[in-house]
Amino acid sequence: MVDVCLLGTGGMMPLKDRFLTSLYVSYNGKAILVDCGEGTQVAIAKHGLKISRIELILITHCHADHISGLPGLLLSIGNSSRTEPLDIAAPESCISILENLMTICGGLPYTVRFYGLPENRQVIFSADMIDPLLKIAVQPLSHRVPCVGYSLIFERKPTFLPQKAKELKVPVEYWKKLHCGEKIILEDGTIIAPEDVTGERKVPLKITYVTDTLPIDDIGVFASDADIFICEGMYGDPEKKVSMNEKRHMLMQDACAIAKRAGVKRLWLTHYSPAEKEPLVYEETLREIFADTTVTSDGAKLSL
Repeated sequence: MVDVCLLGTGGMMPLKDRFLTSLYVSYNGKAILVDCGEGTQVAIAKHGLKISRIELILITHCHADHISGLPGLLLSIGNSSRTEPLDIAAPESCISILENLMTICGGLPYTVRFYGLPENRQVIFSADMIDPLLKIAVQPLSHRVPCVGYSLIFERKPTFLPQKAKELKVPVEYWKKLHCGEKIILEDGTIIAPEDVTGERKVPLKITYVTDTLPIDDIGVFASDADIFICEGMYGDPEKKVSMNEKRHMLMQDACAIAKRAGVKRLWLTHYSPAEKEPLVYEETLREIFADTTVTSDGAKLSL
């Protein structure tokens, strides 16, 4: 099971009832954090989550509302007795900024490993620190600085069929290897392939997170068939369209149109302007564009 919690839904600056946008995704006792604006560690505690589970931090870009909470979070992780390395991935040009930001942390009791991501092409990498079956796709976006979106793709093992394993006289100690996709050789030389003892492969779970960008066509392809598409919607007033395009941001209506084209299962809006005091008032109208649209608030949770 994959658990999703949207820690905050604000853009630009935090409000008394709205933290800056950050996403916490947990799986098998480990967690991924996407972006880390001011107050992220407070939001983690407020929503009953654990910073000690974070193994990977994904940064979309290096504007302050997405990274200013990082030093405090790293210090708190250090205070949780962590000694194992922690991985942070971000657009290549962000790495020096993040390293400089870390200077205020002093010495940490663990190593932070940085991974620079291409800023002009899509890539996919394995998140082995979470699970060998987890793949993370990275999509360049169109903002005022290099910015990327992320898709977390959780491959799922096919159903293991113990009766077939018994019929093939496969010892129980080999079942786990077969279920994990490895071939095995029995004592008589018989080769047993994983597909000999498993059912059909399950469709992967997909979480796509996109914020701070113009509504470019590539996003629709990138988010295609996502179980949940988390996307920025700075404003819900169509009259803000020109000013938002100039600042290279999206309206709520833009996100809904992309969700519809992409065939996602559900859309969560986030990253509201601090001037958008009551974003929920737009939800009914937005559902006329894409039916499963939620104008989220801080702490929204979902299990997949």
